[in-house]
Amino acid sequence: MPHSRISTTSLRQKKSRGERITMLTCYDATFAKLMRSTGVDVLLVGDSLGMVIQGEDTTVPVTLDDMVYHCRAVVRGRGDGQAHVVCDLPFMSYHLSPEQALQSAGRMLQDGRAESVKLEGGTEIAPTIKRLTSSGIPVMGHIGLTPQSIHQLGGWKVQGRSEHAADKLLTDALALEEAGAYAVVLETIPASLASKITNALSIPTIGIGAGANCDGQVLVLYDVLGMSPDFNPKFVKRYANLAQHIQTACSEYCRDVRSGEFPSDEHSH
Repeated sequence: MPHSRISTTSLRQKKSRGERITMLTCYDATFAKLMRSTGVDVLLVGDSLGMVIQGEDTTVPVTLDDMVYHCRAVVRGRGDGQAHVVCDLPFMSYHLSPEQALQSAGRMLQDGRAESVKLEGGTEIAPTIKRLTSSGIPVMGHIGLTPQSIHQLGGWKVQGRSEHAADKLLTDALALEEAGAYAVVLETIPASLASKITNALSIPTIGIGAGANCDGQVLVLYDVLGMSPDFNPKFVKRYANLAQHIQTACSEYCRDVRSGEFPSDEHSH
């Protein structure tokens, strides 16, 4: 393993030094290879691939086999790059028992080649996280808007708005830290609450739709690149408009094939 590879320990050290952590989702080897030179700290193989790659409406249909497949591809593409690779455990792959979670997480590390796993949930999932971390498996937590529970939550909406709900999320975050999680994702919660949680924890917080005072930020790579023009939530900043470039390039290819301009002598053997 390269000496410069980012670990769970170095991520915690970044928080203690006040250095912001950068995380992007990644689902395949091609993009993982492109990420090598960007300086991104963490590549998240997210079960959001259910919507981004598979065209599902939610993350619920994603299977453990799906996640292992994509994680292994990302690790291959990452190669000797510095980024830490964390992979989501998908819906119902860790809910039945800590033993089921241990089996799923073990497979993600052995077959998927992940370096840590991410689980959704608060105090109710803390015993499972404790089981994993005590077995040597690093765990990133995830609270707030938890996509695997989207049907129970009643849709994609901000969590923790009431005083009771905010107190629950703070309690959840502290429970995850106590259970041994090395970091926690805070998704779609008020910025003031995210700041309060961040200050209360000694482990890093990674925000998505949670304001600027988290220890780091995560976005879906396809959103950053502007590849999903119909998806434009408030928390996303587009750094490119690749959808338009991709459509233009493919349209020009079709035009050249139909007109006989491609392939030319230059592209023929």
